[in-house]
Amino acid sequence: MERLNVIGNISRDLTRYPDHRGGPQLGGAALFVSLAAAQAGCRAAPVCVLGTDLAHLPKAPGLDRLDWSARLQAAGISTVFDLEYDPQGELMAVGVDYGVAEGLTRACAPARGPAPAQHSTYHVCCRRPLNVAPVLGRLAKHAADFSVDFFLPSAEEMIRAAAPWLPRASTLFVNATEYRLLEAVIDCGTLAEVIVSDGPRPAVVRCFGHQAALAIPPPHPPREVTGAGDTLAGTYLARRSLGATATQALTEATAAAARFVASPPLPIPAPRRS
Repeated sequence: MERLNVIGNISRDLTRYPDHRGGPQLGGAALFVSLAAAQAGCRAAPVCVLGTDLAHLPKAPGLDRLDWSARLQAAGISTVFDLEYDPQGELMAVGVDYGVAEGLTRACAPARGPAPAQHSTYHVCCRRPLNVAPVLGRLAKHAADFSVDFFLPSAEEMIRAAAPWLPRASTLFVNATEYRLLEAVIDCGTLAEVIVSDGPRPAVVRCFGHQAALAIPPPHPPREVTGAGDTLAGTYLARRSLGATATQALTEATAAAARFVASPPLPIPAPRRS
């Protein structure tokens, strides 16, 4: 089975909602996409930089199912996010300290060095502090199979930076607002596959500008929305790699995301005592 390499951050998050939901939790797109892909049956490897504070993650219960061979360990703190949401789960404000992830492009992403590995696919979380141009440029140069996603606070900037290589991507994941930003930058008719999610509303697959599949997420009371889109992406990529149709994969992915938002957040595991 091909390995899915997920290039992005793993973080310590603090989420806040007006009704006092939220709190400290483990987060980061590289983690959520990888976990969802592994849960859906795919070998998944976070390509990330872990600080001293999260050095123990590869041995933590539930996280040891991932392939951690592509991570880099660095001295310092891991990325920290402070995420404030409105009552509907829309992101209102973001505070961040990237910590050791400032070295992600240089140290972990395939921006230089050997050609991307054969029998591997790549998912690039196009979010700060990653410099997407050398990463996507090298993947495209070597005809690697890659997909991408974005994060709304930096989506406009990252879509523009990634635009030259987006027609080479196998799949793009965006929410409804990001899709409008995408349309303003590139002809979506040139894109092989775009998955557009919209919270509890229907998600669609668009192939070269035309709707190819639709799925309505099952209703679940939201508990924690951080990571829902990443869960959808990881599940969809895994199911497609295992032969599911776009409709089948989207149905499973929206169901996985709906279960995710209704579940307790992922706690930050304590280091094991020796």
